Amino acid sequence: MSKIEILAPVGNQEMLTAAVFSGADAVYLGFDGLNARSGAGNFNAETLKQAVAFCHGRGVKVHVAINTTLYGRELTNAVDAVRAVAEAGADAVICQDLAVAALCRDIAPELPRHGSTQMSVHTLEGARQLKEMGFERVVLSRELSMPEIEHITKQCGIETEVFIHGALCMSMSGQCYMSAFLGGRSGNRGSCAGPCRLPFDANPIPEGMPGKAYHLSLKDNSAIDRLDQLQALGVASAKIEGRLRTPEYVAAAVNACLAGREGMAYDRELLEKAFSRAGFTSGWLDGKINGSMFGTRSDLQAAETKKTLPALRELFRRERQRVPVTMRLEVEEFGAKLSVTDADGNKAIAYGDAEPQPAQNDPTAALRRSLEKCGGTPFLAENVEITMEEGPWYLPGSAVNEMRRQALENLLKKREVLRPWPVKEYALPEMAMRQDLPKRGLKARFATWEQVPEQALNGAEQLILPIAQAEKVPEQWRAKTILELPRAMFGKLEEDTARRIAATKTMGFAGYEANNIAHIRLAAGLPLWGGLGLNVTNPLAAQEYADLGLSHLLILPEVKDTDMLNIAPKKNGYKVPTGVIVYGHLPLMLTRACPLQNVTDCAHCDGSGTLTDRKARKFTVRCGLGVRTIYNPVALYMGDKPDALAVDYGVAYFTQETAERAAQVLAMLKTKAPFDDEFTRGLYFKGTM
Repeated sequence: MSKIEILAPVGNQEMLTAAVFSGADAVYLGFDGLNARSGAGNFNAETLKQAVAFCHGRGVKVHVAINTTLYGRELTNAVDAVRAVAEAGADAVICQDLAVAALCRDIAPELPRHGSTQMSVHTLEGARQLKEMGFERVVLSRELSMPEIEHITKQCGIETEVFIHGALCMSMSGQCYMSAFLGGRSGNRGSCAGPCRLPFDANPIPEGMPGKAYHLSLKDNSAIDRLDQLQALGVASAKIEGRLRTPEYVAAAVNACLAGREGMAYDRELLEKAFSRAGFTSGWLDGKINGSMFGTRSDLQAAETKKTLPALRELFRRERQRVPVTMRLEVEEFGAKLSVTDADGNKAIAYGDAEPQPAQNDPTAALRRSLEKCGGTPFLAENVEITMEEGPWYLPGSAVNEMRRQALENLLKKREVLRPWPVKEYALPEMAMRQDLPKRGLKARFATWEQVPEQALNGAEQLILPIAQAEKVPEQWRAKTILELPRAMFGKLEEDTARRIAATKTMGFAGYEANNIAHIRLAAGLPLWGGLGLNVTNPLAAQEYADLGLSHLLILPEVKDTDMLNIAPKKNGYKVPTGVIVYGHLPLMLTRACPLQNVTDCAHCDGSGTLTDRKARKFTVRCGLGVRTIYNPVALYMGDKPDALAVDYGVAYFTQETAERAAQVLAMLKTKAPFDDEFTRGLYFKGTM
């Protein structure tokens, strides 16, 4: 059974040293400007080469995150980034956007690709889809239990990576728009402001009064005592979160993971002092998703961390010896030669300056001890051979030490030589700007059939409804109804979705809407649209989805108006229509944990509630299909600006509205009327960081 990889976060050079010296098997770091932690130090083309050389010299792998959603104007930079990663010889690219995956495939086809947790892969079919697309590893969503991880790992055919320690996002990664829509800083673009760490109170709060409790703040994850179990399941890598934290934090987590991997005890109290939020939780892996998962960081904990830093620095003060070598010392009358060889076949030789002298006693044991003193280097003398021609011969300890130092230094230099991946010539496809737009159509999406007004098709050309509502749709409406597939399919919901697709594909519906990469397999061969959950933001990703069979694509509402102009994919030579949300209380978070469990339990809850933030705004929470959705209290509205966005259709995204209110909104959209309540233009004219 292969040992599970301990994968450590690196936000800067000091963290890199801490991760490697403390014993990590691999590190992951961000390429500057294109990764999900823009606030970290990150690495550019030159410093990445230095990092790879440092790590490879010590037998440590380097995974490079290029894992943000991209805009069309950033694709040239992404091309340069992929080339830089390939030229540095890094071990993998971690990507979210299909544009980055396509660039890796076309520029450096041998460079391994890992699917970021931002891809929201949490099911077997999602992992299998990545395998079909050439990915070698999938970073699974953090919300999975041990049986769910086992189900995917043992059947998907590619490596799986699981978060083992560090901060937990409240929302499913890749499906959080709260930071973007409340503050213009997109989590999908690496600039999350962490609004979930601010007050969001699930208690009943009088109108106009601010919330004070932190009911969106989860404790840090820590399941290091499950490492040996994950290893037994075949999980390839255990990932520590924390590129924005400190070298001391990284060293503490790596040190604990090395013990946990062997099923040994580790200092959990020291780990908590390094960083925690009211302790740790392993609720996801344990399948115990309740109010005990929530917690915040206190001033007392911050003070404890500060006091603990000197002790934590000791964990990486000296380099861990990890690279086994064979040493062969040959001594003869006129000199000595030391050969050092590693398991990869690299070899270095050093010659002694001192002339050997006849020895009265056998010096072999003393010479062996001198050669084995590799402290302060990454090398471990696993096998030492000593031969003497017509000996015994005496060599001064200083001479042996110098030979050892020179040989190991030369061996390290050989190991640090970069081994670039082959790179092909590549030019970005021409991105034509959209000019003459046809008359824009309107689709209406509803959460339930009960919301649909009787005259809905007078205001909208087509309806979109969750597939669970399919049986309620009258036969005469089905040809104009798209069935929405769920963004999250935890537990048995993927199997349930597959059954529903099989049951509805001959019922006369217009097609299905994909909101997760898994849906491409689940609805293979059927009419398929792209929905909100796919996070389409640029022309190259849009074209990739078109090539995978999607016939319509919804552009992520984080995309600025000018960045929509060049998103014009084609399928079999024909234009693939693109759309945007033109009305709706947008879903800001999709979470498996329930914030309402801070104040109640499922037995005493009707599946809905309210969160009050520090500004006294009320955010609706709705429960369904094993997840909770938190909605923006202010509606997005673009009905009075019909020509402002370069797309083929708009979507009225109804979530909480009654049928009567939906009819009113559809009438406003049809007549291009001003909105009758508080509203926002969202990010269409501002964009995001």
